Amino acid sequence: MEDVLRSCCAGLDIHQKVIVACVIRSAEGKKRPEKFFGSFETTTRGLLDLSDWLSSYEVTHISMESTGVYWKCVWRILQNHFDLQLANPRHIKNIPGKKTDMKDAEWIARLTRLGVVPTSFVPPEPIQELRDITRYRKHLVEDLNREKNRGHMVLQSAGIKLTSVIKDVYGKSGRALLYALIENKEITETLILECVYTTLRRKVPQLMDSLEGFMTVHYRKMLALHLKQIECLEKQIQEVEETINDYLTPYEEYVERLEELPGINRRTAAVVLAEIGIDLSVFPTAGHLASWAGVSPGNNQSAGKTYSRRVGKGNSYLKKVLAQGALAVSQGKPNRIQAFFFRIRRNTGHKKAVVATVHLMVRIIYRMFSDASRYQELGENYLQNRKNTLTNNC
Repeated sequence: MEDVLRSCCAGLDIHQKVIVACVIRSAEGKKRPEKFFGSFETTTRGLLDLSDWLSSYEVTHISMESTGVYWKCVWRILQNHFDLQLANPRHIKNIPGKKTDMKDAEWIARLTRLGVVPTSFVPPEPIQELRDITRYRKHLVEDLNREKNRGHMVLQSAGIKLTSVIKDVYGKSGRALLYALIENKEITETLILECVYTTLRRKVPQLMDSLEGFMTVHYRKMLALHLKQIECLEKQIQEVEETINDYLTPYEEYVERLEELPGINRRTAAVVLAEIGIDLSVFPTAGHLASWAGVSPGNNQSAGKTYSRRVGKGNSYLKKVLAQGALAVSQGKPNRIQAFFFRIRRNTGHKKAVVATVHLMVRIIYRMFSDASRYQELGENYLQNRKNTLTNNC
């Protein structure tokens, strides 16, 4: 006997052009519930028709799959009229052999009726906008790195070994030399001294040797195209960072709290806020947030035997930026988190120490946001002092 929690609910199977909806409603005097199906376009007019259709059956709860970005418009239209749930498709996968749009919608509706749909975290709209812009910045930085690598390959193909002498070829000095190559200027000591700055002025002979190559018309053209694209991406990144600062204005208090945590700067704080928001009541405990972020040990046991403790995928944006923060902590001033990192690394290795440190940072952030508290540095000897205290008490 099914333990029904909701008398009237719906499931949505969302695609790019069409949405298939199934309403399941308990019928008086009948053992089996009534089922109603509908198909709607994903245009705004179609979504409004979907909302009216669902209201006509007095639907209270609706579940849908997080299919790409197609669910976002549906969520925007329905969020003020129904209790919505967003589910990971992997968690509500239908029985093999029963794969049609109508059966998928019915399956989602049945799970919703029983209250067994694992809900995904959907932040408020302002946080979603901040998330969009911070993720876009990440993609732009990745594009910039790829474009710089393409420029490196052009230089290597042309026999230009500038990267062996200058650490950052795309810095002020390196870029001036690259433009000299593009303009096919004669490479002389005087020209190099006009282009380079600081300690590079003492490396004129090495620079002369590294700039001797085979800069044909083709390589000059390719290098010019790459530099133009690099400068365009750098300009875009600067504009995006200014936009992020505007979005962070209402959350300056939270940014200041996060910046107190070792390994987190303003840029990292923006990503953390964009991914988890400021209201962490949606996560019952710090462990739930760590699991959602993908930094909690896996749980795969059978017959008393543990098969794997591998962490899940989780939120890759949050995990990556905090992993960079954990590495920064390991190379910075001594503190409690750094001591924790080195202790774990001695026992389990570098990669597991990074994940464990990110797990610790997530739990600290959860506590700071939940209790409206600030980070307190307990010192690098905190763990040892705590251990000694517990030993003496015993």
